[in-house]
Amino acid sequence: MNFSRFLLHSSRIAFAPQFLFWSIAIAICIPTSAQGAEAKNLSVVQKNLGENPANTTSPGKAADLLPVAIPVPPPAFSAADANVTNQPEKSHHEKSPSQKEVLQPNNSPDAEKKSHVEGEKLQPKKQPIKLQPSRNSEKKSGSHGKKHQHEGNSSPLLVPSKPEEVQIRENQPLTLEQALEIARNSNPQLKTAILELERSRAGLKEAEAALYPTFGINGSLTESKSAQDSLSVNSGIAPPGSDKARTAFTGQAEINYNIYTSGRRSASIREAKERVKISELDVETRFQEIRLSVTTRYYDLQAADEQLRISAAAVENAQASLRDAQALERAGVGTKFDVLRSQVNLANSQQDYTNARSRQQISQRQLVSLLNLPQTVNISTAESVKIAGLWQQSLEESIVNAYQYRQELQQRLAERNIGEQRRKFALSQLGPQVALVATYDVLDQYNDNTGVTDGYSVGVKARWNIFDGGAAKAQASQAKANIAIAESNFTNQRNQIRFEVEQYYAQLQSNLENVQTATAAVEQAQEALRLARLRFQAGVGTQTDVIAAENDLTRAQGNRVTAILDYNRAFANLQRAVSAKV
Repeated sequence: MNFSRFLLHSSRIAFAPQFLFWSIAIAICIPTSAQGAEAKNLSVVQKNLGENPANTTSPGKAADLLPVAIPVPPPAFSAADANVTNQPEKSHHEKSPSQKEVLQPNNSPDAEKKSHVEGEKLQPKKQPIKLQPSRNSEKKSGSHGKKHQHEGNSSPLLVPSKPEEVQIRENQPLTLEQALEIARNSNPQLKTAILELERSRAGLKEAEAALYPTFGINGSLTESKSAQDSLSVNSGIAPPGSDKARTAFTGQAEINYNIYTSGRRSASIREAKERVKISELDVETRFQEIRLSVTTRYYDLQAADEQLRISAAAVENAQASLRDAQALERAGVGTKFDVLRSQVNLANSQQDYTNARSRQQISQRQLVSLLNLPQTVNISTAESVKIAGLWQQSLEESIVNAYQYRQELQQRLAERNIGEQRRKFALSQLGPQVALVATYDVLDQYNDNTGVTDGYSVGVKARWNIFDGGAAKAQASQAKANIAIAESNFTNQRNQIRFEVEQYYAQLQSNLENVQTATAAVEQAQEALRLARLRFQAGVGTQTDVIAAENDLTRAQGNRVTAILDYNRAFANLQRAVSAKV
């Protein structure tokens, strides 16, 4: 009986719709003109609620520290790229014969043919593979799909437990652009930065929730029997039956809205927006750093490949010299000493080749680790060694562009703005706090021959923390110190950026000159080796001259490759220093 009555009366928990309507209308539509100094700030914040937080910034006074303006450049990695998948771009490129034979020495025709044949034996064959097969292809492949199931890096917590799971079975040639795309899609550091950006955006939504009123309801259904009533009945003081259990229902709806917070609410929202801006800039900075790391590792692998090729050519030249020395000895015009010298030179060249092959393997695994590729995949370069590009800007233009486009400077300004908002937040604790509070109550006592009773209250609640022992002022002082630290970091970052631009610009110019010098030296060394062999075969030269010419050619080829790759590294570092698009 009581339960059915409870259901009947609970249907009345509309809580006076007309009262709730006017309470919510009063809470939301309070005239902003009556809110004092904070009302103007709140109107601006509420106007910008529909805008993208990434495009809302609070200018800081530290901008005056910069000799030029700092416009926000077109980002190399926009925040829209946060939807990153784990599917790298598929590559089916292989080195063409012309790419494999770059910087080959111009020896005799027979030596070139043998060099090409033996070079193919020394170099592992490059077969294109699919780095991450799709789900459909895995289903079609049957057992083969299960075999490579662990190679897709589907779980970041996967640890191989069998030797065949880490055995390298495939080799993938990659261009630099393909390597950069894979790093963009699968690098763990970049994923961490994107997750931090999502966390900052969630924090902004939490701060903006203070712009709206809070509404809540609570209720209770209790059945109670008083011990005092039972004692009174037993003593005859009260009439029999007055100690029966009582069932009651109570309910309450409450709405709260902070009308005035002395600037605490607006300061909290602006701080959250600055943190979102810092996170967005951090994503761009991480991508620039990863791009530079991948580019540098790719050039290191190119250097290892070329050193291996040069070492293989040196072995072939040493073998040719040994054959010439042995032929002259059999003809009676050569000496045993020349043969021994050639054998020693061949042994040294073979050791250099072994060391070069080891360095190539190390460079390959370093790049695989950076790209976060599957355990069974190895990679190789699919591009020949060449100049990456020419820098078209002067030193002064490069410095100014770096000041405009470097994300680190904008991050320092955002940190300063955060300190300013933290200072305002701390001081707001000493100001008055005014809130609108409205409640609606329902009470129903069952078995009392009385219907449901209700009531309401509407009021304004104010609080003013006049003295807190100096805690708020101490927090404001800490925030002020953080502002000064951010300004100092801005100055240090600006000086560091200029130094980086000047450093890599100087390296770029010197390496460009070295490339021209080394190219001429290679041509001269090739001609010198050709003449030395002709002189030795004619009996007017010595084996020492041939060996020296071979060593000079090997050194000249290595210097040219080093000069080109050093130029490319300086070019990549200068692009990073200016934050220019590659």
